[in-house]
Amino acid sequence: MHEEYQRVLFVGPGLNGGALGEAFRRQLCSARGAGAAADIVDTLEGFDGLWACLRAPLPDSGARVLVVDLEPTSDSAYLDWLRDELGRIAREHPQAPRLWVTASALGRRGLDAALACASIAQVERHLPCDNVNAVASDPDWSRVPAHARQLFLCTGPRCVRRGALPLWKSLRRELLKHDAIETPGGVLLTRTACQFPCNLGPVLTVYPEGCWYRLSDETQVVRLVEEHLLAGQPVADLLIHGPAGAGHAG
Repeated sequence: MHEEYQRVLFVGPGLNGGALGEAFRRQLCSARGAGAAADIVDTLEGFDGLWACLRAPLPDSGARVLVVDLEPTSDSAYLDWLRDELGRIAREHPQAPRLWVTASALGRRGLDAALACASIAQVERHLPCDNVNAVASDPDWSRVPAHARQLFLCTGPRCVRRGALPLWKSLRRELLKHDAIETPGGVLLTRTACQFPCNLGPVLTVYPEGCWYRLSDETQVVRLVEEHLLAGQPVADLLIHGPAGAGHAG
């Protein structure tokens, strides 16, 4: 373990399931030893597991802990939020740990155990979790973002196994290219837990139209953005049709 830290946690969605998660765990255990599996925290279903892990007893009072951030949508606002939450836990912890977070957007490059391990030594790119700007006072956390439509991409376990996370990246990339995220005529993009027609996944729903889509690859993501979200015409051959009387909902 790097001499700067008494504990290193690898944190991100999908680390405990699916082919990519399994490969990451094997690579990490190969690089750091069998005990590394205990330092993996999957945030696919939320951050409660991370909060509980950090509130547990630590090796030493004032121990230095590094959180290796593997969130695929990590950005400066997300890091500020995460650091603020971690700082609050550190202040409340009876052993007063010092918490740090990597700031290399590792998750945007996929689950690469070699990159994640290499980031531990890049101390110049680690951010402390004390003295963080007050996230709660940021107006962006206190108002509904501008948008004309809201998109819900299912990241339940079955849709993730069918490739929902790479589709999320493709969707964000296409929307950013058209300056269509959180703009007056754009969309608010949200990940959800299971939306239930799992055998038809990965599932994405578009509101207010109430259209349900099955997306399989980047080509279909591009079509969805260009035809429905920009031109206003639902992509008929990608729709999941619901029961009678429910419009497009499925």
